[in-house]
Formats: sequence, structure tokens, C-alpha cells
Amino acid sequence: MRRAAPLFFLFLLCLGKIKAAVSSCGEECSSLTDVRVSEIEISIPFPGSFRISNVTFANGTQTKPLLVNGSISELDPGTQYVVYFTNGNSTCCEVITTKPSPVSDLHVESIGTTTVNLTWKSEDLQAINYTYRIEIEGNASPRNESSDTTSAVISNLEPGTWYRFNIYPVAPDNKTEGEPNNASLYTKPNPVSELHVESVSTTTVNLTWKSEDLHATNYTYRIEIEGNASHRNESSDTTSAVISNLEPGTWYRFNIYPVALDNKTEGEPKDTSLYTKPSPVSELHVQSIGTTTVNLTWKNEDLHATDYTYRIEIEGNASLRNESSDTTSAVISNLEPGTWYRFTVYPVAPDNKTEGEPKDTSLYTKPSPVSDLRVESIGTTTVNLTWKNEDLRATNYTYQIEIESNASLRNESSDTTSAVISNLEPGTWYRFTVYPVAPDNKTEGEPKNTSLYTIPSSVFNISVNDISTTVVNLTWKNSDLASVEYFYRINVSEGAGVNTVFADTSAVISGLSPGTQYTFSIYSIAGDMKTEGKSSSINYCTIPASVDVLMCEPVAKQAELILNWTPPNGTFVGFHLLVLNNPWNKTLSKEYNTTVTNLSYFTNYTVQVITRSCEKESIPKEITCHTSITDPPPPSDPPAVKALNHYSLNVQFGVFNSTHGPVTAYAIVVTTSEGPISNDSLQYTYDEFIKKKTNAYVASIIEVQQKYSSSSNSQQYDMKVGDGSKVYGYVNGKLDPLGSYRVCVAGFTQMNLNETIQLINVDKSFLSFSPSSGTVVLPQNPDVITGAVVGCVLAAVIVAVIVGFIFWKKRRDGGKNSDVPFSIIESKSMKVDHFDSYFKKQKADSNCGFAEEYENLRLVGVNQPKFAAELPENKGKNRYNNVLPYEFSRVKLSMKTSPFDDYINANYMPGYNSKEEFIAAQGPLPTTVQDFWRMIWEKNIYAVVMLTKCVEQGRTKCEEYWPNKQSKSYGDIIVAMTSEIVLPEWTIRDFSVEKVSDSMCICLCFLTWHSRMMYMWNPSQA
Repeated sequence: MRRAAPLFFLFLLCLGKIKAAVSSCGEECSSLTDVRVSEIEISIPFPGSFRISNVTFANGTQTKPLLVNGSISELDPGTQYVVYFTNGNSTCCEVITTKPSPVSDLHVESIGTTTVNLTWKSEDLQAINYTYRIEIEGNASPRNESSDTTSAVISNLEPGTWYRFNIYPVAPDNKTEGEPNNASLYTKPNPVSELHVESVSTTTVNLTWKSEDLHATNYTYRIEIEGNASHRNESSDTTSAVISNLEPGTWYRFNIYPVALDNKTEGEPKDTSLYTKPSPVSELHVQSIGTTTVNLTWKNEDLHATDYTYRIEIEGNASLRNESSDTTSAVISNLEPGTWYRFTVYPVAPDNKTEGEPKDTSLYTKPSPVSDLRVESIGTTTVNLTWKNEDLRATNYTYQIEIESNASLRNESSDTTSAVISNLEPGTWYRFTVYPVAPDNKTEGEPKNTSLYTIPSSVFNISVNDISTTVVNLTWKNSDLASVEYFYRINVSEGAGVNTVFADTSAVISGLSPGTQYTFSIYSIAGDMKTEGKSSSINYCTIPASVDVLMCEPVAKQAELILNWTPPNGTFVGFHLLVLNNPWNKTLSKEYNTTVTNLSYFTNYTVQVITRSCEKESIPKEITCHTSITDPPPPSDPPAVKALNHYSLNVQFGVFNSTHGPVTAYAIVVTTSEGPISNDSLQYTYDEFIKKKTNAYVASIIEVQQKYSSSSNSQQYDMKVGDGSKVYGYVNGKLDPLGSYRVCVAGFTQMNLNETIQLINVDKSFLSFSPSSGTVVLPQNPDVITGAVVGCVLAAVIVAVIVGFIFWKKRRDGGKNSDVPFSIIESKSMKVDHFDSYFKKQKADSNCGFAEEYENLRLVGVNQPKFAAELPENKGKNRYNNVLPYEFSRVKLSMKTSPFDDYINANYMPGYNSKEEFIAAQGPLPTTVQDFWRMIWEKNIYAVVMLTKCVEQGRTKCEEYWPNKQSKSYGDIIVAMTSEIVLPEWTIRDFSVEKVSDSMCICLCFLTWHSRMMYMWNPSQA
């Protein structure tokens, strides 16, 4: 609106100028005639002596047209001009309007039954001031309408009638018209009415309708047929049509278009839609018949049969009802068993009301299966069956009994609800299937069956054979044809019954009690493992068991044996005992020990104990026993003694008698007394003799390897008293020159030593003494002075050796621990007497004291530099980022191609001899295994002690860096495992390592030490 106002104002100004120009025209030219006007030209004959002096627009604005011989051209269409004439003396003027240009783009925007909407264009400059005259020609005399825009809606027309519309543009003077432009057309006919479907079949439809238009008799009708996924058209010149070639059971819409006489102008359509009738179903079959259901199937070949539903009319049982299905099958339920029915199937189009012609079938439903089918009794050859049927028409049924076995199939029938089946085989599987039969004698209900085994015949010819004290073997026979499939249950009764099932006509019965009376009852069992025949029995007693544990003890210093045994398993009444190769025997009741007498010393005897029960005897329980030893018989001859020199004697004696046991040792007793030798003299030594605490002592002991009894005295012993030797706690010291000595020999069948002082324990030893020898006097010692000198020289040598050792030790200690600086951690000294209480205190509360001491060591050395370990190039060689080698003590490898080749996560550790005596290294990574073996080679490592498992708690702690069966190369080093010893707590592996020369590495892998550290021992640097 804000822009429209100035335009409107300008328009008013223009009108004012035109009027002013026209009003100032002055005198009009009265004699001006025969003026011809077109859109752009005005032809004017000059009036008298007048000529055109000027041409302006109506508003007075000057224009410059082309003036040629009374013709004014190059004008604008539909525009008012003022033409001025003059003859020199007077002036006149004339207002002339050029014709508007004909309209263009004349369009029929819409056509109705009584209206037409027209639009057009005009490109003239003055077109906004034009009006338009519309001349309407048709259906009687012409008429006119006008419009002041470039469109018009023409109404009050006749439907279906021809019209011409002439459009005349009219200049603003409302009288000057341009040439017309026209358009001709037919109005639309009115839609038809009363459209009816007279009849419908599977492929045709009969339609009728009406039209009340004035010119309806000239109409034709286009019938648009929509459906079956397509469109087609038919035509009719009457108000009815029979549409054919349709698809059965298909939806169609029929659109009726009235068509004017031009055969192209159509009225609005009238439509109706419907379904053609479906074709009747075919191949109507009864797929299955149940007691209360019937399964029907059929086919329908119609194109749209998948959209059909079907009405099933069910006739029977004195009633009529309907069911429906949306597939070509239906399960009809709620029927009566054993009853006649007719089923009629109607196909129904998707509108659920258009039905095709029916198809039917009739049948009997199946009778219900019998119920409560029971086996009243089973014999070896007969079975009595009963059953029930609750159907409404069961009184009209008959029953077929199918008798099936593994070898045959036969049928019997019954018109009642019971049957006795005979002529069967014993112990045989049978299935009895009962079919109820409807009154048509062919429709059978579902069967009800029961299966069973007839009772097997009893076994015969039972026999029992012993296998062991707790196991017997039973055998028997059975002559039934089905016996090859039988099982046999054996009831073993003795107190509580025991049942075992076997598949053969023999059985090994185990788990019995030895020496016990049993009744074995055998039942034949059919193949179902439950149908049993009558039992057959036999009584039998098992063999008694041997005693479980038989023990034998010799009686000390007696030629007797004490026997003990544990009671045997099972039942028994007593025992019979005997000694092989000896007349001794004995019978006992329920006693479990006895003493065997009248035996020889130190002799092996085989003793048997036999268990008795049920007049049967067990397998003998044997044991080999050894009778005891006692003091050996004393010899009758004394030893032969003579002086060898001024400090020793030579003693010769024969062996003691071994009938009381082998003589295992001899003690040489030296005495200065003339009296008899007592047992106490065996507890005295040379030192005590020299100190005059005793007049008799043991000079030496001779141990003998004799292990058998012998009475031969042919062997002689020759020994020297005073040779300075030592046996156990006894010293064979030198005798005094000029001393008087007697010698006695003690023989031992058992010599026991005191563990602490290693002297003879007389109370626990078996011994006897020989007679003492005669007195022997030693000569004087000629070398007393020489001996003293030699003793002094030896003492000096010993002192020199001790001084030299101390000097060497100090020099050696001064050179230790100079390789690598290492912090010394001082510890507090403690008296030995206090150590026990200190240890108990530290160990208390789960080693709490030791844990605190260990925690105090956590921060020791943590600030040591670790330059190489923290280099980016070496970080990948560390398993943990907080376990790194100290720079001052790390192990350095040889460099190859990189300055970082010398790094490995390993530290030297101090030992007794050197601060580089050991190496502690991390478990190798997959990328550092070669470096690990290079370190072993370069540092000449002899042993590796691995203190971790490769995997602990699911985490890898160490790569398996060693080869198993085949040798393996680690760079230029070849390693092979030469042996492996697996122990519970560790594994020892030997390896050969080759490069230029060989080096042996032993790996000790501790399997129970959790992940801590890996220690290496380098013995070459020890």
C-alpha cells in the first residue's frame, strides 16, 4: 500500500494532463472525415489547406511520430493522441485513439457443465486501462459479457453444448475496439445418475445408468474399468453396458464418463465398485480325519485366489453351522467322534460378501481312541485286555486288535470292550493296538496300544563254582524261544537281599562275604527288564577268607616266634596253624595270636594260618619269620698273644660259634688284671686306662660281614694292639714299655653303641667272652730321646703354617670389594645367648618383626642413578618401569651396531670374594632373549637360578628363554638342552652353549618361588 499510493497519485496527474490537453485543443476540425485507425498508425486526409502541425499524447506530453503524407505511424496501440492542424492563420485539433492489439495466449483454464473460465494476455502499454467485450456464440443467439481484467468466468451455459468465445479489447475511450481473438469448446456433460449393477458373474458385469442433459441423446459414454492391476476402457452409445473378460473374484471400479459430441469433452465420472464372483473350488480333499476335527484342502486357480476367504458350511449331527478360512485349507473342529458330516465350501471374494458356487464332500469322523486300556492279567502264553470308549455313538462301534511281535503280526476283532489274546510265546514282547471302527466299517479311530512281555519260563540246571572267597560263578539254562533276549536277576540272600541283573546264562557274583552260606535265587527277566518269571534257587557256602594281616615277632634271646593276625573278612569258626618243614601245628577257635616253640635260633621259618568255615578251608596265609639271636656260645680257647715291640702286641684268635646268630663284631679287651673280664670293661677306653681309672679297656673293634650260621672255627683273625688306630669311641693306643698285659676277645651277635660317646652299650648287646690269654710283658723303648726331638720339630712346622695362613688371609681380605662402590648397611651385633629370644620375638604375629626390618630396607639405594635404563631406546627392554638397574652396578654388554646394544636389565651383586660375584636379571622379554644369552656368553656365566615361573596367576613373568628338544639359535649363539631333571620343588636343566668354544650352563628352575628376581652365579669371577 505504501508503494501503490504514489502510483495512484501519478495516475491522477496523468488524467489531469490529458483533460487539460483535450480541453486546450481549442476548436475541433469540423471538416475532418475518413479517418482510418490501426494499432500503430492513423491515416488522416488533410482538411482544406490545413496540415499537421503537432501530435501529443492526450495528457499533453510531446511525442515524435513518423509523419508521411497524412499518415501518422510508429504510434502505441490503444492510446489517445491529440493531432494539431494549422493553415498558418488558424488552428484546429482532433482527439484520435489507436486500436488496441488483439489479445494473445487465450486459454480455457477450466470447463464446467455450465461455466467456462477464460484467461488471456495483452502486451500493450495502455492494457491496464482496457476493458474486454466477450461475445458468446452457441445454443441460440449470441450474447455479450465484459471484463475489465484479462480473465472471465462465463456462466449460465448448457452442459455438453458447443460455444465460441470472441474476445475484443476495448480502448479507454470505451468505443475503440481491437481485432477479436476466439476459442471454441464443448461444456462438460453432467455426470450420469442411477448407476446400477444389474448382474455379476465370474467374468462379466451388467451396468445401467441415466443422463437428463438436453443434448444427452448425442452423448457417448466411456467406461473406465479399473482393477486387476490394470486400466482399460470400453465405450457405449447407450445408457447400459455388459463388461466381459474380467477376472473372477477380483475387485473392479467402473467409472462412467459422459462424452460430448466432440468425442473428447467428458463430464465428471460416476463410479461403482464390486467384486466378480470367485470360481468354485476344485480338488476338494479330506487331508485328515480326527475324532473331533477334519482337515480339508482344496484349490482355486483364480488369479486373486490368495485374497479369498472361504465359507465352510458344516452339516451333520442334527445341526448346521458355518466356519471360515482365509487359506485353501481348514481344520474343522468341535465335531462329534464317529459321526457323519457334509462339508460345503464357498469361495468368498475379498469384500467378504461375494460368493462363488459351492463344492462339497461328506465323511465319518474318527471314533475316539479307547481309554483306560488295561492288562488285566499276563500269563506265559495269554493276555487279558479291557478298555473303555465314552463316545456318544460308541455302542455302534466294533474294535480291531492288532497283535504285533518282533516276528509276526496278526489281527483279532471284538464287538465288546474286552478281549483274551491267546497262543502267545513266553517271555516275548507284544504290542496290542486297539482301533475303534465307525459304523461305516472303514473309518478307524486313532489306536490305543499297550506293550508288554509275556512271563518268561523259570530257569533250570543251576550250578555254582568258586572263583574266590567273595566271588562265585553261577550257570543255568532256559529253553524259551525268546531266552536269547532274557536278562536274569539273581537275588543273593543272607540277611539283607542283594539283587544283580545279568544278560547271559552265567553270572559272576562278587561282593560276597567269605565263608558264608547263601541262597542264590534266579529270576528270568524279559527284554523289558521288568517282567519276571518264577524263581529257581540253590544254596551255597563261599570259601573262607585268609586272615588279613599276619605278623610275626621273634622272642628276644629265645628260639620262639610270636604270631599275631587280624580277623579275616566274612564268617569263620577258627584257624589251623602249621610251620613248614617243622612238626609244630595247632588248631584254634576265634583266637588271633599264639607262640611257636621248639625252633632254632636265627632261622627262617614259613608259617601258615588257614581259616575254617562251613567245613571249608581258606587259602593259607603265609609269612616267613626269623627267630631271634642270643649271646654266642663262648669259645674254649683263649687268643694267642705275643709282643711285637716295646708298645704293641700281636693277637690271634678264631671265630666264635654262630649257632646262636651270626657274630657281627669282636672287641679286643686288654687288661693288667689277673681276674676275669666283666661286661663293664667294655665301657672303658684307652684314655681311662692310661689315667689308671680302670685296669681293662677295649683296644679295638673288628666288624664282621658274616650273615649266616656257621660252626666252623677255621677262620683266624690277626690284629695289632697299640697301632694308634681309632674305631668308634675307642683308641688303640700304645702300651707302656715293660708293661704286663693279658688279652680277652668279646664276640657279639648284636653290638649296640651309645650314639653320643660311640661306646658299647652292654645292656643292649648280645655277647660272650673268650678265656683270657696268658700274661705278656713288653720290652723297654730304645727311641725315647729320638721321639722327643721329632715332636719338637713337628710343633715348629705347625706354628709356621698357622702364621703364614694368617698373613695370606689378611692380604687377601685387603683386596676384596674394590670393583664397584657399594653402600654398606651396618647391623647390630647380638650375643648368642640372646638370639633365640630375639628370633621368637621377630617371628611372632606372622613374622611381623622381620617384616618391619624388611620395610626399613625399601628406601635403601632408591636414589641411585639409572641413566641407561631410562633412555627411550632402552625402555622397551624393561619388563617393569619401577624395577631398573642402577647405573654404577649394571651389567654392560658389548656394543655391536648401536650405542644402546650394551644395555640389559641386569645388576651385579656382591658376594664373598667380589662385588661382581653374582648377577641379578629380570625375566627375559621376547625381545631380550638374545641379549640374555649374549650376557651368559660374554660374562662366562656357568649357572642360572630362575626364581619365578614363566606364568603366575595368569600373568607372564618370564619368557621361556631356553630350547626344549631341538637346539635353537639366539643370534650367533646356539643353545641345546642336554639333560633335564624334574623334581617337586625345582627343575635342573643342563645346556650346551656354542659360539667359538663351548660353555656349560646349568639352569635351576624353582617352581614354588613366586615372582621376585632372577639371580645368576658367575663362578669364574668367584
